Amino acid sequence: MDYKAKLEELILTVIREGGSDLHLGASRVPAIRVSGELIFLVKHPIFTQEDIIGILGEILSKAKIDKFMEEEEADFSYDFRGEARLRGNAFFQKGLICVVFRLVPKVKTLAELHLPNILADMARKKQGFFLVVGPVGQGKSTTLSAMVDLINNERSCNIVTIEDPIEHVHVQNKSIINQREVGIDTKDFHVALKSVFREDVNVILIGEMRNSETIATAVTAAETGHLVLSTLHTNNASQTIDRIIDSFPGNQQDQIRTQLASSLLGIFSQRLIPRITGGLIPAYELLLNNNAVSNLIREKRTHEIDVVIETGMESGMIDLNRSLMELVRSGEISIENAHQYSLNPRGLERMM
Repeated sequence: MDYKAKLEELILTVIREGGSDLHLGASRVPAIRVSGELIFLVKHPIFTQEDIIGILGEILSKAKIDKFMEEEEADFSYDFRGEARLRGNAFFQKGLICVVFRLVPKVKTLAELHLPNILADMARKKQGFFLVVGPVGQGKSTTLSAMVDLINNERSCNIVTIEDPIEHVHVQNKSIINQREVGIDTKDFHVALKSVFREDVNVILIGEMRNSETIATAVTAAETGHLVLSTLHTNNASQTIDRIIDSFPGNQQDQIRTQLASSLLGIFSQRLIPRITGGLIPAYELLLNNNAVSNLIREKRTHEIDVVIETGMESGMIDLNRSLMELVRSGEISIENAHQYSLNPRGLERMM
């Protein structure tokens, strides 16, 4: 089998069908995800273990394949003919190799992504800590890339991204953009993040905050004159704050709580909802840090943040249920999907 040709054929299928993901695994047929639903390519022959290893050989160097066989996990990125970029993960299940590719959309503007203008205001800040959160596959990286693109096109900055792997590739415009990939350009997130203090940086994008060391350094960077953008796999703003604080030992939590209260700009939580006409559209929640929110963080009253968001529309905050209802009223999504994605279905019912 010509493994490169087979891989490119499958990637073209994903692109042609408007899909987002490609699933390959030994002992099964390929599958693609389109508008959130998995579709099995039943006319395709079942892949063997040898086939999957052959496809991996078209993506990874021999050294990386040897490392994958030893560690049984591998993250990577793949450039498709210079026309599209994919991020991928290879893993074992029941002794068989599986590979999942995600098509990384080309960098789009906030307007093209149907995201609120207030995110542009956040991108124009000179310092502070801004988080985009949500479950896996909800467009967090795409949102952050749009914010970085806006900075690149409007300001003369030094932007450093630390990613694993690099997803959206930015072309330098008004800014310098240095994109560092963990495992290739740097040892790990924490080492790269410590280095930025010596790199005359203005804006830092951290692909993912995986431990308390990285979080602590990110918050310190935000306090010392940098704009720091990052992600967490959390459901909403209040949970995000709790997750950050709980990642530290008890004797350090008061300090990180104080730092977060003063450096946080906001938390944007998003979900991609199936549109009635096909495709996906974001619904979102936005917490903006103000005196009331800062006090709640310091006083360990994060459970009250949801109420602040619900009543903070005038200051630019966005409640997820209100975002969902606006999409229902504009005919973008069904009421059933609004219920499914709401974190407070009872509150949604009251709004109808």
